[in-house]
Amino acid sequence: MDELAYQPAARLAGMIRRRELSPVELVQACLDRIERRNPAVNAFVTVCADEALDAARRAEREVLTGAPLPPLHGLPIGIKDLDPVAGIRTTQASYAFQDTVPEANGVSAERLQQAGAIVIGKTNTPEFGHKAITDNFLFGPTSTPFDLAANAGGSSGGAAAAVAEGLVPIAQGSDAGGSLRVPGSLCGVFALMGTFGRVPTVVRPNAFGLLNPMVCYGPVTRTVEDGVLMFEVMAGPHPRDPYSLPAAPERLADALRRPLTGLRVAYSPDLGGFPVEPDVAAVVRESLGALIDDGAEVVEVDIKLPRPHQEFTALWRRMQAVRQVEFLTRMRRAGVDVLAHRDRIAPTYLELLEMGGRPSAVDYRLEDVLRSELLDSLEDVFDEYDLIVSPVTSVARIPNAADRTTVGPSEVAGQSVNPLVGWCLTGLYNFIGSPAATVPAGFTPAGLPVGLQVAARRFDEPQVVAACAAMERRRPWHEGYERLELRREREG
Repeated sequence: MDELAYQPAARLAGMIRRRELSPVELVQACLDRIERRNPAVNAFVTVCADEALDAARRAEREVLTGAPLPPLHGLPIGIKDLDPVAGIRTTQASYAFQDTVPEANGVSAERLQQAGAIVIGKTNTPEFGHKAITDNFLFGPTSTPFDLAANAGGSSGGAAAAVAEGLVPIAQGSDAGGSLRVPGSLCGVFALMGTFGRVPTVVRPNAFGLLNPMVCYGPVTRTVEDGVLMFEVMAGPHPRDPYSLPAAPERLADALRRPLTGLRVAYSPDLGGFPVEPDVAAVVRESLGALIDDGAEVVEVDIKLPRPHQEFTALWRRMQAVRQVEFLTRMRRAGVDVLAHRDRIAPTYLELLEMGGRPSAVDYRLEDVLRSELLDSLEDVFDEYDLIVSPVTSVARIPNAADRTTVGPSEVAGQSVNPLVGWCLTGLYNFIGSPAATVPAGFTPAGLPVGLQVAARRFDEPQVVAACAAMERRRPWHEGYERLELRREREG
């Protein structure tokens, strides 16, 4: 039933409600497609076919009762392998946890399942989400469906590849520095990171552990409407997340068809100095016409970052490093020695661990001074403009390494960048907690997708959604999936 592969999730949910489609048929179609297509992209690392079919049968019986159904009822979903789902293996892409089966759900998985979604498996990620590429010694690289020799990006690369390849209609991911938006751009799908705290997460034993840098959970979908459908299920306060926000005053769905008339958009081709390859820059610039056609005023601005972009990349790595050392320390005290598998841990992760043990407590606290300077510089822009738009990444292609140690470029357009994350124009918004999305903007001459990053002031997700929806109306990207499908058929 490949005709279901690229149907929007909202349409599939409607078909299930009208009894035009059985949840069992939909789940089985996804499982069949995963069996055929997943070996090429390596998006799913664990598939729970029996459990998913059992859940689909229960969902089918609920449809037949005629009772009101939740918004995601019967929709198959992939969950990122960093996030626990009760009864399903969660490895965090590490040999130390390759057989770990959690007993409880994370908040995102819990809310998505309560809304009727059926977990069909876990999607690939780098070890502990430490880089913007999806590759690891345990499972290997995940490829973008648009170029099987190139990486899907990370750290939610398995989620983005699964959705772009039509393996599932929706997937869940997380973002600490671009982990939703980077793979969304490289795989040609929509991904939304809300204001920090809008989607809660409960972590223990340290309930405050996802603050530096700010970690957010969100949807990966093929349409903006599907992303909003997921986001509104995931969002909302939680008493055990000290950073969770009250319910938003406005439904995001109300912004989907809102015209952009009167909206002021700041376009930054480099987000304050990041190098960007010409092919990527050209696609992003050309896509701005969609916002203008929908009524927005788009002005090119020269964003003045308080420090060179390399310093913010270094800041992100230092904060990530400390958090990873904290995590491994907790695991060791709990009896799990991750470093016992040192010969099967990515060298880039080991480098982070070495870095994470260096700063003093005072040094670590003083890192927030630079974040404060960044907040002020971006808020200066938001004082005059409703949105900032830019490229998501410096490049459109990251070749997969043969030895499962894929990283990004160390130089772009003559500038040095950190190969783990320095080519991503995304982490700035994690430092300040602003909502940001990637929306497909077009394709390079080589046929690779490029995303437009859309960001707003904190709490203003509706403006982000309105702009992304306008882009989808004016420059629909769904024919890109159709071309991909035809190419797969030719390749056999």
